[in-house]
Amino acid sequence: MSRGLRIGITAGFVVLAACAPLYAPYYTTILVWELRKFFAWLALPLLAAAFVALVALGRWLLRKRSGEAAAEPSGVLQALGCLSVIAGLGLAVFWLIYGTYLQDRAYMAHTQVVTEPVPALAPRAPYLVGKAQAAPHLGDVTGEISDITYLPDSDRFATLVERSGWLSGYEVGLVQEVPLGGTSRAQQRCAFDVDVADARISGWFSHNLGRKISSRKRWVRFEARDAYVTCSGDTPVVVVPLKRQTGLLVLTERPAGVALYDGRTGKVTITTDTASVPGPSYPLSLAARQREATAAVGSFADWWFERSGWDASEDGANEGNDSEFTLHYGDASGRSAYVTPLTPQGEASSVVAVSTVPVRHQGGQLAPLTVHRLDPTWSSPQALVALIKAEYRDVCCYNDDRVFEVVPTGGSTWTATIGSEQDIRYRVEGKGQVGGREATCLKAADGALIRCAYAAPGSPEEQELKRREDQKQKDRPPADPNLGDLTALSPEQLAELNRRINEEVNRRLKSR
Repeated sequence: MSRGLRIGITAGFVVLAACAPLYAPYYTTILVWELRKFFAWLALPLLAAAFVALVALGRWLLRKRSGEAAAEPSGVLQALGCLSVIAGLGLAVFWLIYGTYLQDRAYMAHTQVVTEPVPALAPRAPYLVGKAQAAPHLGDVTGEISDITYLPDSDRFATLVERSGWLSGYEVGLVQEVPLGGTSRAQQRCAFDVDVADARISGWFSHNLGRKISSRKRWVRFEARDAYVTCSGDTPVVVVPLKRQTGLLVLTERPAGVALYDGRTGKVTITTDTASVPGPSYPLSLAARQREATAAVGSFADWWFERSGWDASEDGANEGNDSEFTLHYGDASGRSAYVTPLTPQGEASSVVAVSTVPVRHQGGQLAPLTVHRLDPTWSSPQALVALIKAEYRDVCCYNDDRVFEVVPTGGSTWTATIGSEQDIRYRVEGKGQVGGREATCLKAADGALIRCAYAAPGSPEEQELKRREDQKQKDRPPADPNLGDLTALSPEQLAELNRRINEEVNRRLKSR
């Protein structure tokens, strides 16, 4: 091969590599992201190696200039090389550990730990129920469910269905109402134009939605679990919250707006004005990363020996969805948050704090994460489930009924839902430890009070139950004190009389 041909081939490869961002924005974005991660972890060792190499090169140049033989490295250079390798390995191990702590601390910069009670939160249908009810409502759709997301603005669950085939996009979006109480089950299906909008997340070749997003805005990425679908009339819109990298030695991620994929035209729109997005605009994966970073709330020693921070409660009671519950605030603000019950690191399973991160956030910085310390603390969700089964055994749990999510609902209160995946029948509300004398009350799914295992004196539950009892006494016909011959009563009449006597005895005992 001639010298000119070799030079031409080399120059061609250089030009091809230099122009890669123009024709391959998707792959160059992935490459840059991974290289930045690699550099962040190995930056200090690489700098140390470069320094040692620079010193060795300077010494070699000086020896060569002075005319000394430099064919073989001297003993000093050999010792320096060995020391540099050992120091580089040690520095690499140290930075891999300490750099992770610094990364957690960077995420902790927008975290606040408070003793204020958790704001009031509205209960919703459990995530697992919304997931189970999606498939029966898809009708003749032949695709596979790829995503289910709760949309707090409309109090509905959104389901994104992939079309069958490895060179295809999405088939349909389903937005359905899953009532916690009541009988309404409104739903809406919006179909994709499979000939035009034929891309999906993790699709192949030109059917990859990530390619389309990178062609509109480079150096941003996303996670599949953050994306969801909404129906704008009959048009499906896939919402993809985006993230960007920031930092050099300590690399972290930040929100970068959202990508909107029109299911009719196939057009991708990138926007940082997320106020009009009909669902969560802050990446759920980023909220989860901030929560995990609370392990660095203390010193490096506390972080290393796991003596500080909190973990999501994972005792099995909320299996399938144990963190980042999307819940409405109970006020009229219309705000929502990712909410997670937290336990201390280690073997403890009591819920001692609750974290909240807003589901909507403007700007390119991290959303504030607030950790509310609980007083009193909860028992573990698993213990609460056992308490519910013991105190309300007449309604829980038979056939397919079970206790679903145990979620925070403000202050130090929690709410658990009871029923099957197709029918939520009851909810139980309570607070505090299992052994405490706090109210745990059984309510209908729509919130109507049924009874309490123990109603604290003066509590709203105790007042409501007393009002009901008084009303029942008023509505009851006056009893005839002259009962006459009891043998003349029928078995039904005698049973009714016995019931009334027991109720009156219990009422008088409670009033003492």
